[in-house]
Parts: sequence; structure tokens; C-alpha cells
Amino acid sequence: MKLSIHCDREEDGRWIAEVPEIPGVMVYGRDQREAIAKVQALALRVVAERLEHDESTPNFHIYFAAA
Repeated sequence: MKLSIHCDREEDGRWIAEVPEIPGVMVYGRDQREAIAKVQALALRVVAERLEHDESTPNFHIYFAAA
């Protein structure tokens, strides 16, 4: 699955970034770069939690290939 990031600037100047494929993964940043970095980190934490707790989400699959 390919994750996308959507960014918008709020009226107060802050940037909001979200990963629509993972509900609830949305953050604010002082600038666009910060918002993107924060949302990427949050998305990875959410994915890690789901893997650790064996929670599957429809249309969300991660595959690991043995070396």
C-alpha cells in the first residue's frame, strides 16, 4: 500500500497534514516541512502499534520478504 500525505495551510498560518489511508493520522506543524515530518512519524507509530497488537485494517497490508 502506498500512503499519501495531504497538506493544507490553516487561516492562522499553521500547516495541517494527514494520511487519509490511516484514519486519525493528522497533525499540525509550524510549517509544511514540520507537518510532513510529524505526520510521517505518526503514521509509522500507528502502523507499528497495529502490527504489534495483530490488528488488521481493510486494504492495509505490509509484506516482509525473507532475505
